[in-house]
Amino acid sequence: MASKTILIVYAHQSAGSFNAAILDVTVRELTDQGHRVIVSDLYAMRFKADATEEDIVGQRKDTALFQYGEETMHAWMNGTLSDDIKEEQCKIEEADLVIFQFPLYWFSVPAIMKGWMDRVLTQGFAFSLKNMYNRGVFKDKKAMLSFTTGATETMFRPDGINGDINIALWPLQNGTLHFCGFEILAPQIFWCPVHCPTQGRTAMLDGWSARLKGLMAEKPLTFAPCELFDLSFKGGFRLWPKVKEELETKPYGLTTGHHLWKPLPPDNQTKVQEKD
Repeated sequence: MASKTILIVYAHQSAGSFNAAILDVTVRELTDQGHRVIVSDLYAMRFKADATEEDIVGQRKDTALFQYGEETMHAWMNGTLSDDIKEEQCKIEEADLVIFQFPLYWFSVPAIMKGWMDRVLTQGFAFSLKNMYNRGVFKDKKAMLSFTTGATETMFRPDGINGDINIALWPLQNGTLHFCGFEILAPQIFWCPVHCPTQGRTAMLDGWSARLKGLMAEKPLTFAPCELFDLSFKGGFRLWPKVKEELETKPYGLTTGHHLWKPLPPDNQTKVQEKD
């Protein structure tokens, strides 16, 4: 396989953490395969998480009312975003795959990584209403989540106390990454390593190392393509009536998010779905 560029956006405070061990395995395995690996270690970089006027270094579009999305799009178009944002955007442009490595905090990413998403994935650079989802800016790139949990896998099942992990992943995988066009590889979930014996953590790392050997050839998860929707304000960006009619006979909803008041398709956000 031809050499690729992989960006790892990494968020953990401790060099002795299990997340750090995962990062070491990822960098070593992908480098050994001949790929170019770039790491954005957000805590080490002291990456600024809050989205403020400081993110624009040039003339504002509207000096009366500051609207972050509009102003950063204007700044991106004019090359006046702050240097730290520009640097991360350059890394994305170079990358064929972006891996987000983090511990799951409150069913989401750590604040510093959320700040990276808020600030780096600016309108215009990463998305627009014309360029979104499977038509998105990054439709020729892949992304994936790799994270640790503090809870066991059983706690994140549909009958577990935390609820279905697929629902928790939908906003990140569909609403953020796939919205920007990324094809999404199935997440790598390291269940509850803090309460796992040493041999169990070693087995997790070995399993990840084995997966990395074929990662670039994996099929992405399935998401609803834009072609199924009436992409107009008049149509409300909703499924075409004909599509909804065709889905009536299906036992499950279309996706975790487009469930159509039906049972959720099992593991829609964690496993590649086979077509009917």
